[in-house]
Amino acid sequence: MNRRAALQSLGALAAFPLFGAVKREALPVAAIVTEYRNNSHADVIIGKIFKGWQQDGGAGPDMKVAGMYTDQVPKGDMSRALAKKHGFRIFKTIEEAITLGTGKVRVAAVLSIGEHGKYPYTPDTRQHMYPRRRFFDAITAVFKKAGKVVPVFNDKHLAYNWKDAKHMYDTARAMKIPFMAGWSLPVTRLPAKALPMGAEVEAVGIGYGGSESYGFHALETFQCVAERRKGGESGVALVRAVAGEGIWQARRDGFWAMELLAAAVKKTGVELGEAELKKRLTDRATFFLIEYRDGLKAAVAMVNGITSQFGTAIKVRGRAKPFVNWFWLQDGKPYGHFIHLVRAIEHMTHTGRPAYPVERALLTTGMLDRLMHSMFQKGKTLKTPELAIKYKPADWTFANRDGKFPIPK
Repeated sequence: MNRRAALQSLGALAAFPLFGAVKREALPVAAIVTEYRNNSHADVIIGKIFKGWQQDGGAGPDMKVAGMYTDQVPKGDMSRALAKKHGFRIFKTIEEAITLGTGKVRVAAVLSIGEHGKYPYTPDTRQHMYPRRRFFDAITAVFKKAGKVVPVFNDKHLAYNWKDAKHMYDTARAMKIPFMAGWSLPVTRLPAKALPMGAEVEAVGIGYGGSESYGFHALETFQCVAERRKGGESGVALVRAVAGEGIWQARRDGFWAMELLAAAVKKTGVELGEAELKKRLTDRATFFLIEYRDGLKAAVAMVNGITSQFGTAIKVRGRAKPFVNWFWLQDGKPYGHFIHLVRAIEHMTHTGRPAYPVERALLTTGMLDRLMHSMFQKGKTLKTPELAIKYKPADWTFANRDGKFPIPK
């Protein structure tokens, strides 16, 4: 599928507003955001509640915003005008946004979107210190005080560091909070089917952009495919971030194969000969090396200057050709890749059951944190006993699966 066909698919998906579902009561949710401006994560997620799946005034998810908290109010803020138009209140505290000032939990779910805004970076590893744990702690404090929990969605990785992420995960489990996290990329596999559960594999992923901000996307897209391998997910034993000659040593060490990398790059629409690909990898790429606890060795290649897409190529035992997933982003409203993410949030809001396991986000958060430290330590191999995270993948649907628009169940 080329880009034009992919765009048409996303447009068709957006124009198919309810995916055949029966209209239900619109349940109230609280939106806890860093900032709300045009095309921010708050806009492309919560905007679908206000303006419909296609953000054109049409039908949308069965949710309504009852209260909102904005941590920052930038130039171009949209939240105040939206509050007047849609009749919800913006509160000065997270507690008030969830209780609507009553002291009781008055919403069916909380959407915590800690992305965008002016926040500092860690001085050494340059990890963006978004206030996701602060948001989460404030949300759970309300639940404890009110004696009631509701589902919580956390946008992107759980936190910029492992300690905060593990705290959030453990707290959610202890309080029995339905908890889901991640981004829209795992539900945007436009041109390909899902890898069959239980496949015996070798794997490589590709990504681009900033090492942390887009590195999470590359790891998450890779993980949502790799987790389906034989035996399920059992966690990660060690990680290492390499560049230059380290990339080629990793190839000799069995972390990646040129055949798979070339297949993933080609699927994103880039045609490069092996000599040119080798040159660009040496000059511009960083490879995230991952050794899983079950022995699988894999690499996620951050290949700036080669492609501006995400992909995963899998060598499946018994198949001659690699299995390739291409995770394509729509670069403009309605940002159709967020539609199925909002569908997953809607599902959890109405059922109290996460659409897919939060353990995937916990594992990728931990991998990313350790990889950022490996980069800072000039490619040091870091053992990760804390990432012995086991979980069973869900078969939640994604955009254009099998060329259709199935109803999530």
